[in-house]
Amino acid sequence: MKEDQKLSPWKQKLHEIIYEADTPMGKLFDIILFIIIIFSVILIMLESVKAIDAEYHETLFILEWLVTIFFTIEYIARIICIKKPSNYIFSFYGIIDFLSTIPLYISYIFAGSQVLLAVRAFRLLRVFRILKLARFLGEASQLKRALKASRAKITVFLFAVLIASVMMGTLMYLVEGDEAGFTSIPTSIYWTIVTLTTVGYGDIAPITPQGQAIATIIMLLGYGIIAVPTGMVTAEFAKQGKDTSTLKNSGSYVHVNTQCCPTCTKEGHRDDATHCYNCGSLLNE
Repeated sequence: MKEDQKLSPWKQKLHEIIYEADTPMGKLFDIILFIIIIFSVILIMLESVKAIDAEYHETLFILEWLVTIFFTIEYIARIICIKKPSNYIFSFYGIIDFLSTIPLYISYIFAGSQVLLAVRAFRLLRVFRILKLARFLGEASQLKRALKASRAKITVFLFAVLIASVMMGTLMYLVEGDEAGFTSIPTSIYWTIVTLTTVGYGDIAPITPQGQAIATIIMLLGYGIIAVPTGMVTAEFAKQGKDTSTLKNSGSYVHVNTQCCPTCTKEGHRDDATHCYNCGSLLNE
């Protein structure tokens, strides 16, 4: 299909249903798809329980085929209703959709390929299409900008934490030794990170007073380490919110929607846009 060729009316309607999340039919399709994805993940979980699989194997197998057929039809429909199918096929969602569709087919060729069915759990990421309704778009964009603005600070902070972990881990290795389970510096660094993040598996523990004193300091530092990046993002989020409010009050704020380009499948276009910001194709033909 040529890039400048228009989609036929039925393909345009299909594109609207499958790729749009802010139309009634688009919302309904996304919700139904999400329910089926959850159902398929539950099926995979049940099949992994040997007692359940032994008793209901045939039923689970039939249901698995029904889900696979639905995903196959959906995958083909997504390809035929866009101008450049390769943009979808080689996209993140396109690859996930493909990998979640083929396992049952190739299981007849390669034994054990059913394990790929676990990939279907990644399809739960499509919940973000349901959440990308008009009232959530502004907040989602604001959070994205806040994370992007604070990434340099967070990177420096994480690098400092890594250096502290190496130093503390090395110190614990020297203080505790093999008797307490600190058999190497990497193992000691692992313990330090586990303690610093307040996870505390309990597989390794200091036994000397000096080691316990160092562990106490690391635990106290852990609470501050959890709070610092949260504060960074929160501060940026508040700043972004203030900037957005200023733009709204000045009349310069531009709202974006979930409209999907029929050529390159990019989303997030302005409400008044007539062409795609990415490839320049006409949005509404």
